[in-house]
Amino acid sequence: MHSLRFAAAAVLLTGLTTPAFAQDTAPPSPVTVSGSVTLATDYRLRGVSQSDKNGAIQGGLTIAHDSGFYVGAWGSNLAGWGTFGGSNMELDLIGGYKHKLADNATLDVGLTWYMYPGGASKTDYAEPYVKLSGTTGPATLTASAFYAPKQQALGKWYRTGADAAAGVYTDAGDKKDNLYLTGDGTFAIAGTPLTAKAHIGHSWGNDGLGPNATSAAPTGDYWDWSLGADATYKNLTLNVSYVDTDITRRRAAYLQPSFSRGQDGTGSIADGTIVASLTAAF
Repeated sequence: MHSLRFAAAAVLLTGLTTPAFAQDTAPPSPVTVSGSVTLATDYRLRGVSQSDKNGAIQGGLTIAHDSGFYVGAWGSNLAGWGTFGGSNMELDLIGGYKHKLADNATLDVGLTWYMYPGGASKTDYAEPYVKLSGTTGPATLTASAFYAPKQQALGKWYRTGADAAAGVYTDAGDKKDNLYLTGDGTFAIAGTPLTAKAHIGHSWGNDGLGPNATSAAPTGDYWDWSLGADATYKNLTLNVSYVDTDITRRRAAYLQPSFSRGQDGTGSIADGTIVASLTAAF
């Protein structure tokens, strides 16, 4: 009788604990949410300062699904040239799809919608992209192409900075496209929290100024590059990089006063500089 009672109790106990066991081993959620907040000494977009060579506060949020689809948003404060018609904020909406081609290769395709809340009209524009990444040992190489089709925000509305300062349109309503090709490399240094990073990019686009006296490709055709390193500790990453372009002050003179610090015609916002940033990931 005691054996029977023990067996019955064991069966009952097993039945009661099964749901908890099942709950403990439930598969992880197919959706992952991640984000980051960054403090930077300058916001350089393709080598050109978007914060008038001042500090920037930036943040982003990404929601990814196991299928490979993802959406996200990223924002930064702006100043000077980067304001796109008076907006002091850039807000990027991002959507895309990542596909693993092999154990060490990934294809990423998507679209970024650049928004400038509170800015002048005809500032927002769309830019599709494709990225191919490959990893071997501690090294990762990425080749990317960003192509923004013809849009008014990218058009050559002003021929020169003087025209823009006078408010005289050269070709109001003009539409231009923009192509940006890049190569990026990272190398994790074994036994340390350091990762070396290198970047090179080339832009082709509007050699004048858009409806808000800015351009996604100042001078229409230029190179940018950077060389630096990340140092990580838990969820924090410190980056220090040298950033530069081949846009000389003489070459960009016809874009003045728009293409300068303070937009007063003096100083360069595309010369070489050291940029430091601290990012907290969550």
